[in-house]
Amino acid sequence: MRCVTYAGETVITTDDVASSLVELTAAVAKEGQAEAVSIPIVTDEQKVAQAELVIGVGNDVLSAPVEWDGEEPDFSHAAGELRDHRLFPRAQLRAVEADPRDDDDPIDWDFDQPTQA
Repeated sequence: MRCVTYAGETVITTDDVASSLVELTAAVAKEGQAEAVSIPIVTDEQKVAQAELVIGVGNDVLSAPVEWDGEEPDFSHAAGELRDHRLFPRAQLRAVEADPRDDDDPIDWDFDQPTQA
């Protein structure tokens, strides 16, 4: 579990939500933008709630570990939604030349010909 500090307030959420939030905040700021997002949190009474925040330019987010007793809530869906955001950093795909030392013959598939059983 992580403690997320934002605008002088502190909330508790899961590691994956906190990590995704920090990465998305940096990406949005890099684009010179700000966005409103919602994240699931755990209140002092151990209840699940939602926190709304504006991330991006001028909005600092700090994530730090917090001691947690008990079962952690499953906020993986919310972390996935943050990672699905259009500005969330993605791994860049790059074309790679085939290794000329590779002895494998290229596959010659003819998709127009029916397969024989």
